[in-house]
Amino acid sequence: ERLADLRDEAVARIRAYRDKPPADRVPRYLLQLPADQRHAVVVDTRRSRLYLYENVDGRPRFVADYYVSHGRLGIEKMREGDNKTPLGVYQVTGFLPPARLTSFYGAGALPINYPNAWDRKQGRNGHGIWLHGTPSDTFSRPPRASDGCVVLANPDFLALNNSLNGESVPVIISDAVEWLTLDDWQTERAEFNRALEQWRRDWESRDVERYLANYSPQFSAGGKDFAAFARQKRDVNASRQWIKVDIRKLSTFRNPGRDPLVVVTFEQDYRSD
Repeated sequence: ERLADLRDEAVARIRAYRDKPPADRVPRYLLQLPADQRHAVVVDTRRSRLYLYENVDGRPRFVADYYVSHGRLGIEKMREGDNKTPLGVYQVTGFLPPARLTSFYGAGALPINYPNAWDRKQGRNGHGIWLHGTPSDTFSRPPRASDGCVVLANPDFLALNNSLNGESVPVIISDAVEWLTLDDWQTERAEFNRALEQWRRDWESRDVERYLANYSPQFSAGGKDFAAFARQKRDVNASRQWIKVDIRKLSTFRNPGRDPLVVVTFEQDYRSD
């Protein structure tokens, strides 16, 4: 069994060495990074690889990649204790130094915000999904070896953490990374930004039906379903002479799982009479 583990790790490492991502392609998921977001992390569980990207004028540029192991029972985490790694768009929430951890976590840990809002909406639960190091007597581990975390060898974890330097970085965990040419990536980003801009303009128009046409009948937020949300918007807009909506610090990440989802974060400046 130990030899099989070593063989699996060797195969994953050699495959990654021989089959590096094309230099002229980027992960499909990193549609747009805001100017103040310096880095992004993409994990490919099938390749047992973590990729670090730097934001260069809004375009992701490859910096480094590292071997990782993930959940011993695979991916698509659903519940506490299923020994699976989640797929989705997450955010590093801080850094835990070795002094605050047992030796099991090695050089430290970067917790992520699993379960996120979409996970909770889908009924997924659990906690404590981290990027972390390995015990001091272990250089690395087979591709499937954790309780659900993404695990790096200690030198690799230190290199990654030094690059991030305390940054709250997005972490996209995928089954198999989709790579796009820059032209295709720019096309997808432009298409989504057109849809977002249409939503913004429809809101400013004060035409409530036009605005509501952007929403799914299954929409819900703040305890309101779509019908309650629509009633509120009709009431509010009836008393408005003008509306101005500005969007700043836009980040856009395509969900890597089976859910057809794009995670969008921005600062919104709403003004009206």
